[in-house]
Amino acid sequence: MTSTPRLMAAVTLMLATTVYGTTTAHADPNDPPGTEPSASAPVEVDPNDPDLKLPDGATLAQAKVLDIKSVVEEQSGDERREDTNTSVTLALQAEVLFGKDSSKLGAEAKSRIRGIADEIRTQNATRVRVFGFTDDLGSSAHGDVLSKRRANAVHDVLSQSLNDAGITYEVRGYGEQYPIADNATEAGRKKNRRVEVSFPRSEP
Repeated sequence: MTSTPRLMAAVTLMLATTVYGTTTAHADPNDPPGTEPSASAPVEVDPNDPDLKLPDGATLAQAKVLDIKSVVEEQSGDERREDTNTSVTLALQAEVLFGKDSSKLGAEAKSRIRGIADEIRTQNATRVRVFGFTDDLGSSAHGDVLSKRRANAVHDVLSQSLNDAGITYEVRGYGEQYPIADNATEAGRKKNRRVEVSFPRSEP
């Protein structure tokens, strides 16, 4: 999508881990509603299998699916990509797309969004979410309105580029909710001012 250098390595996160006798599962409070992992059911394990080694007195915890999240961010921080077992999320910083306090897209911004449309087409996605977010400066009501306008602007370019009546869009403005960085610094606020486009991965 862009020639900007990317970080040398991706960050891979385990969202759920099962260990002997206990289960640790964390729901990320920063994930907007409707974006929770939805991996398929785990493989059944026979607790009486003689090859299964457990400490004395231990029992198997309830099976959990490990949802692997790979995060790659451009060195500039302008663009962030998250891949899980089931979905792709692409986040563009607001400064890359819009002027200050604006929801008008320029030519370069539209080109980036058309690149996202190409990926959606490649994944054969039929459901696309477009969520807008702001930092916590200014009033919460203003942030809600601005983030929705920005999400609508990105949606308009995506839908025109894809031109596919079979795709369902969910477009929302969350304002200052669900920050991904600390709003106490300008660097953090810059990351929080973003539009995220997410869609399911195609079946392998």
